[in-house]
Amino acid sequence: MQAILAQAKEVATLAAIAAGRLAKERFDGAFSITEKDEHGDLVTEVDRLAEDVILARIRESFPDHQIRSEETGWSGVEGDYLWLVDPLDGTNNYAIGLPLYAVAITLLYKKEAVLGVIYDSVQEKLYVAERGKGATCNGQPLRIKSQKRGKLTVGWIQGHGVQKEQRAMRLKHHLDLVSKRVLRVWAPTLVWCMMARGDLDGVVLYNSEGDDLYAGLLLLQEAGGAVITFAGEPFVGMSAEPYLIGCHPERKEELLAVVKAGLSPE
Repeated sequence: MQAILAQAKEVATLAAIAAGRLAKERFDGAFSITEKDEHGDLVTEVDRLAEDVILARIRESFPDHQIRSEETGWSGVEGDYLWLVDPLDGTNNYAIGLPLYAVAITLLYKKEAVLGVIYDSVQEKLYVAERGKGATCNGQPLRIKSQKRGKLTVGWIQGHGVQKEQRAMRLKHHLDLVSKRVLRVWAPTLVWCMMARGDLDGVVLYNSEGDDLYAGLLLLQEAGGAVITFAGEPFVGMSAEPYLIGCHPERKEELLAVVKAGLSPE
């Protein structure tokens, strides 16, 4: 398995960099944009081009591995290994000329993330997390900083299907009231990178499972951060409907109390 993971790390990092550079080169140019669902979520031709770059590299090196990718969906035969690919996390930002986007690639073994690679091509930052081996940014060890800043600065992530769900809006409104600011940048992987660096006090994720998720969670965990459910339990494996809090371990109880207060009926 170690040999597979070493090769996977090399393949994923090179693929992420290639896809990210492609997106950066095309950022100021003309590209087609279409809506892909009833909620107005977008897909660009750059999503598909970047995805092609990544999938070709994975399939060449691991033809027997299953892949789930943002635009193509499922491919390959189910087995112990599963790749999750989001070639352009932050497509809606990209489409309106907002340079907040990234590439996210995750390898799972028996439904547990063992490798996560995120490439922020705008800032040229490559984040790599390996289960049990820590996290790095551009090859340098990444450890979450503990900061006490008074009122909270929190990242908010919600799934596309959540829309204006009453419970979600009640929680979001509560966070707005008790926090200095609540960030919603529409590029979740970048939010997890901020959390792993310690630039945020917490991240609250409301039912947002997807191909971008697990690389960010692994990065935070391997940087020394905590990922817990809304029930306060450590998060492991995968979930079809995740409700999660990410933060420094010292602030778990504080963030959990804030979330529980926001979910309580008025």
